[in-house]
Amino acid sequence: MNSQATLFQAGTFNFKLNHLVIVGVLVLAFSTSFLIRSQPAQYGNELNEFDPFFNFRATEYIVENGFSNYFEWHDEKSWYGVDGRNISESSQTMLHITTAITYEIFGGNLLLYDYTILFPAIIGSLSVIIIFGLVRIFAGTTAGLIASLLFAVSLPIILRGTIGWFKSEPLGIFYGLFGLYLFLSAIRSENKKFAVLKIIFAGIIMAFGMASWGGNQFFIIPIGLFILTLPFVKKDHKFLLWSIPLFVGIFLLICGLFERPGMAFVFGLGGLALIFPTTFLIGCIFIQKISNEQNKTRNGLLLLLFVILISSFLIIINQESNLLPLPSFRYLSALNPILTTNDPLVDSVAEHTSVDTGLSFLFHSVWMIFAGIGVWFLLSKKISQNEIFVKDDMKIFVLIMGITGLYVSSVFIRLEVFASLSLIILASIGLSILTKEIFKIKFSEKTNYLIKISYVVIIISLFISPLIFPENNNWLDALDLPPTILTGGTVYPPANDWLETTEWIKLNTPENAKIASWWDYGYWITTLSDRTTFVDNATLDTKEIQKMAKMLMSSPENSWNMLNEMNADYVLVFFAAQDIGHNSNDVTLYVTGGGGDEAKIYWISQIAELPTENYLELDAKTPTSNFYENTMLGKMIPFSPVVYYHPSTERNSQIYQDGFVEISTKNIKYDSESDPLKLVYASPSFMNDNDGPMIFVLVYEVNKNYIPFFDSLD
Repeated sequence: MNSQATLFQAGTFNFKLNHLVIVGVLVLAFSTSFLIRSQPAQYGNELNEFDPFFNFRATEYIVENGFSNYFEWHDEKSWYGVDGRNISESSQTMLHITTAITYEIFGGNLLLYDYTILFPAIIGSLSVIIIFGLVRIFAGTTAGLIASLLFAVSLPIILRGTIGWFKSEPLGIFYGLFGLYLFLSAIRSENKKFAVLKIIFAGIIMAFGMASWGGNQFFIIPIGLFILTLPFVKKDHKFLLWSIPLFVGIFLLICGLFERPGMAFVFGLGGLALIFPTTFLIGCIFIQKISNEQNKTRNGLLLLLFVILISSFLIIINQESNLLPLPSFRYLSALNPILTTNDPLVDSVAEHTSVDTGLSFLFHSVWMIFAGIGVWFLLSKKISQNEIFVKDDMKIFVLIMGITGLYVSSVFIRLEVFASLSLIILASIGLSILTKEIFKIKFSEKTNYLIKISYVVIIISLFISPLIFPENNNWLDALDLPPTILTGGTVYPPANDWLETTEWIKLNTPENAKIASWWDYGYWITTLSDRTTFVDNATLDTKEIQKMAKMLMSSPENSWNMLNEMNADYVLVFFAAQDIGHNSNDVTLYVTGGGGDEAKIYWISQIAELPTENYLELDAKTPTSNFYENTMLGKMIPFSPVVYYHPSTERNSQIYQDGFVEISTKNIKYDSESDPLKLVYASPSFMNDNDGPMIFVLVYEVNKNYIPFFDSLD
């Protein structure tokens, strides 16, 4: 059947067979993406990780109080020690705004909580349509369809956009890709009236992306570099003279209207990354206009060299003077991978870890192969002369996008999404051109059929294999993760301890109660318990987090004084352990260190600027006797070591030795009115005597009437 055969007409539009194929593939890509992203739903209908709980709370505030109140909202239930938090100033506001608006339109009878659980999977899956349109600009419909399918199963992208992942990335990527599509579509457009509209909306949508996720600053890098090349590869200089400044101007104007990114971004390195290239473009076009034909390129390149030298000089000067606002360390490190930090708080965050080769291969495996083929085709003169869809200006952008995406993602794991985007674009181009070239080859009828079928089977097998191989370490296994609220961030089986604890706090503590805890749990307590906290996952004030660390690692008497100075009413701690059976006296034995606060001693002491060796043995995992006896956190751990055991030699020791594992029994130290703290709640898993791993939460009430030992001597 002819692919151009008209199936039906809708006004002046002829719906043809090839349109049906496009719709079918996009529906398949969307459905596949949504199903894979929905995998965590098997564990329960809950938000995942930490930030989504704050984002839900902020969105809820808009729905209940309106936009004007949201932009004036000073949250007094968080960061109590520094007088609360200005929400719109310190948040990715477009995530909250977009979700609130779409909820009012599409939410129906869904609870807002349930809607925010579904939102990242829906918006992430809709991005398959955007990536199709974007790659279609570069290399045609076939490449676009392949890109949509690759995007649908890309592990790094899906990991940061599953059901419950109500964070910035899914919406940020959606806006970023959409804005990029509009911008490049305008550059390629022959209709200047449509180009104007596309340029305007490109600037607006890209700015929305910036206000949704700070990581969208990545898109600025390839756009800025691309602008530098346009005077050399785009002949219509009149179009460039108004379109590029218009795009940059609208983008920066809208960014400046938001409190975040705000004017600091516009006049900082982010804004200058577009202002400088735009200024160069205007200057280069002027120089080329007054230059003779044979010197145009040379003079333009000399100007480019001058701009690069001036820019480099200003960056070096700014490192000393700090005249221009700088991005945070996470974004600076993306530009300079060798940049390091001495801040243990930054180093302790898992998403700031770099990506090793093995993990990178797990993420991208087959993508890398076809991306390499794509690069080869793009650089091949034979292919270029054969006019395989990729025009010179788009070819340059694709290569720039590929290089910068791989570069910035090399720093820490959260930015692997950009490596994936770059590889998807290159791989889809490579695979589409390879397929076209193979299908052009003529063999005998029987051989031709066999070769082409075999080729299709091999390609499908290559892309399916990472989903199911290797066993226990494939893409589906990587996505088979329960929501963090059910595991506490450990590798232990899910349980309802955190949900039941936050509910207990909400029902059994005064509404004005203030809860002290490690910063990891701040968002959960504030959102689910509706209680005031001191520190949380926004990490707005390092000194406050350091103060909390010092409270946990100080002597019980000093910690009690600190808690009273903080005006804290309760202290919440989280632990993980394993029930390993009973000893000869029928006493239950435990191994601790499963990922709760007992496993965070190293980073807590580092952040507190205390010598780690005072609290941990040489293995940097096993707590010392000093930790158990002389720190508040040690006293709150409801276990005491009874013996040390070597798994290989099966030897026991009464003192720690290298290679030995600490074996403990239950021992609640603070449970009376005479103690600085009193245990008032223990989550169900701690109270049950079930074998195997367990995670549990303890809530201690601060004893306001406690008399410290050193005071009682007076």
